[in-house]
This record gives sequence, structure tokens and C-alpha cells, in this order.
Amino acid sequence: MTMPGNAGKIKAQDTRRNTLTGLLLVAILIVIVNTWVAFRSVGVLVDNERWVQHTLQVINQVELIMSAAKDAETGNRGFLITGEDTYLVPYTEAVKELPGDLNTFQTLTADNASQQARLLEMRALLEQRLSLLAQGIQRRREGSPQDEVRLLVLTGTGKLEMDHVRRVADAMEAEEQRLLTIREAAAHRSSLQARGTIGLASALDLMLLVMIFRHLGRERALRLETERVAAELAVSREAVEAKSTELTALNRELEERVRIRTAELETTNRELEAFSYSVSHDLRAPLRTIDGFSLALEEDYTEAVDATGKDYIRRVRSGVQRMGQLIDALLQLSRITRADLVREEFDMAALARSVVADLQIGTSKAGSGEMGALATSVSFVIDDGPVANGDPRLIRVALENLLGNAVKFSSKVGEPIVQFGWDDGVSAWFIRDNGAGFDMFYADRLFTAFNRLHGDKDFKGSGIGLATVARVIGRHHGRIWADSVIGSGATFWFTLG
Repeated sequence: MTMPGNAGKIKAQDTRRNTLTGLLLVAILIVIVNTWVAFRSVGVLVDNERWVQHTLQVINQVELIMSAAKDAETGNRGFLITGEDTYLVPYTEAVKELPGDLNTFQTLTADNASQQARLLEMRALLEQRLSLLAQGIQRRREGSPQDEVRLLVLTGTGKLEMDHVRRVADAMEAEEQRLLTIREAAAHRSSLQARGTIGLASALDLMLLVMIFRHLGRERALRLETERVAAELAVSREAVEAKSTELTALNRELEERVRIRTAELETTNRELEAFSYSVSHDLRAPLRTIDGFSLALEEDYTEAVDATGKDYIRRVRSGVQRMGQLIDALLQLSRITRADLVREEFDMAALARSVVADLQIGTSKAGSGEMGALATSVSFVIDDGPVANGDPRLIRVALENLLGNAVKFSSKVGEPIVQFGWDDGVSAWFIRDNGAGFDMFYADRLFTAFNRLHGDKDFKGSGIGLATVARVIGRHHGRIWADSVIGSGATFWFTLG
């Protein structure tokens, strides 16, 4: 009683161990994925921060350009008013710095087409303005009247040009401010996502550590339990080995008994078959004698016997012939039982057509001259079906009996029809007729020898045919059954294993 319980515990522990291992693997996978997401979020955050810094740098560059432009204006005005070259220092530095500042702005905004367009406009405006300032300086040095020079620089289009420059600069800064707002929002989202993923990864790492410690504790408990179970198994091993030896001895004794009983059954079966075959053959001799003398009496002494005597002679001969048919049926059943089963693939529909042809000329073993006459009045419908696998010799015997019965039991209807084919719905072959049918209450007696559902006056027969069919189908490990309604025909279905 100890071993099954321990085996159950070990199995439960193995299941728990596998479950924990699976959970640990899933947790590790989640941590790896979350770590990757965290690194990616940090990367996105760094990238967004870089773009924010880039935008601030562009805004600062616009301010540098405007500061240089203002320095140029201021230095130019101081020189025009005083005529002293020291006032030209801011102007000179601005003239040197502006091209570099504009080029830097161009590089920084290379990915922004609208800023590049504004830069072109800014360059044109600044070049025009600096050219005007340079003309003023030249006129002042050439000694032109101060008022004339001042009017040249401070009036006309000068103010409009600077206002235009300021508007372009404001547009540049507005664009960058818009981008700055978007990029700061993206950076903020990336920061929150990075914090969240890092926090989640940390929580998962902690959970993983807790699970690992719990798993180690359970593994230790499992190891101790396994050692205890191993000790119990070692203690009970001798008892198990003793039981195994006893079972082996019992199995050998049982196998010997089965072998002896099988040999006895085989001997008994052979004796029964030989007895049946001998009895069947020995019965033929007296039957032939009775039939022969009855025929001689009927033919040679027809005038000496009255009508009643002649009727008795006919009844004797009919009984003898029926007895002969019954012996033939029993011999056929015996041969089917003894015959070797040789399976092969064959065309079931072609075999059925061959049996129908034999029935129509009255040469089939299942029929006679009278059966042939009945078969010629029947409309046969043979449908093609799948290739069958079985012993065609034995299947032919089954079809002879089934088709012969269909012909016999449909002989009293006006237009008898017998159909053979394959039904995909039930995956079985069928033989259908529109004859007398039978009561389904007695369907379980159909395939038993000597059981007949119709009287001999209505339909003659031996009561062995369907038992023979059942034996053939049984040897193929198949199944046979029937459906019927009295007066509406019957359908017999069969399969081959």
C-alpha cells in the first residue's frame, strides 16, 4: 500500500516542479522583454532630449544672427554720426560672423524645408542691408555731408528691410518654438515611459528573485521527500521482488493451462467439423435412395397409385430435396468456418454483377432453376463503389445469399427491383429490395441458423443463408445489420473490417 501512495506523491512533485520551472522561464522571458523595452525607452528619451537641445540651439542661432545684425546697425550708426573708426568694430565683427552664423543655421535646419526657405530670404535681406550700410560708410569716408549720409542709411527702405528681417527671424523662432513644444512633450512622454518600464523591470526582477527563493525551498523539501520515499522503496523492494516471482510463476502456470485448453479446443473443433462433415455426407446416401425410389414409384406405378398416393409421393420427394438443400447449406457453412481468409483488393460492384449474372441463369450456388427464373423478372441496379479489401471467394458466398434472398422475397410484387451499392453516409455496402420485408421486432433473430421470419409455404428456404452471411462478415471483422418495413422491402447493410 505504500508504493502507490509514494508514486502519487512523486508524480505530484514532478508536476509541481515542471510548473515552477515553466513559471520561472516565463518570468525570465518577461524580464528580458521588459529590459529591452526599458533600454529602447531610454534610447527614445535620449533621442528626444537631443532633439530638444537641437531646437534650443537653432533658436539660439537665430538670436545670434539677429544680434550680429543689430551690432552691424549700431556700429554703422555710431561711425556715421561721429566719423570715428572705433565705432566700426561691432560692424566689422558682425560682417565677419554673419556668414558663419547663417551657414550654421543652414546646417542645423537641413531637415526642415520651411526653415531653409526662410534662410534664403534672410540671406538676401541681410546682404541687401549690409550693402546699404557699406555704402553709407563709403560716403562718410569720402566726405559727403553728414545729413546726406544719415538720410541714405536711416531713411528709405532701410527700416522696412530691418523690419522684414525681424519678421523672418520671428517666423524662424516661431517654427522652432513649435517644434520645441512637440519635442519637449515627446521627451516628457519618453521620460515617463522609461521610468515606468524601468520600475516594472525592477518589480519583475524582485518577483523573480522571490520565486527563485521559493523554488529553491520547495526543491529542498522535494529532495528530502524523495530521499524518504527512496528509503521506503528500498525497504519494500524485497517484498516487491517476492511478489514478482510469485506472479511470474502464476503467469507460467496460467500460460500452460491456456495452452492445454487451446489444444483441447482445437482438437474438439476438428472433431466436431469432421463429425459434421461426415454426418452431412452420410446423410446424402439414404436421401438419394429415398428420392430415387420415390421417383421410380412416381414414374413406374403412376397407374397403380391414386391421386392421394401421388400427392404423398410428391411430398416425400419435396421433403427429401429440401433436406438435401439443408445439408448443402450446412456444408457451405462448415467450409466457410474452416476456409483460410486471404485478403486482397477487389471491385465489389463487379463481383455483385457476376453474382447477378449467375442468378439469372440459375447456376449460382445460392439458387436453382426456379431462382434463375425469378431472377430474370427482377430489375437489378448495381452502383459502383470504392475498392473493397477482403476475401472475394467468401464475399461472393455472402452476396449470393443476400442477392438470392432479395430476389426470393421480392418475387411476389408486380415490379421487383433489387439494388446494390455503397452509401457514403453510413460507409457501408447495401442490398435493397421492394419485397415482403419483415417485422423489425424479430431483427435480432435474422442471422441465427434455422431461424426464419417467413413460413415455408410463402418463401422456401433452409434458414442457413443469413447465418452464413453473418459468419463471412464476422471473419472479416465487419458488421451486418438490416432495416425493413413489412410490405415495403428490406435493406441489408454490411461493412468489412
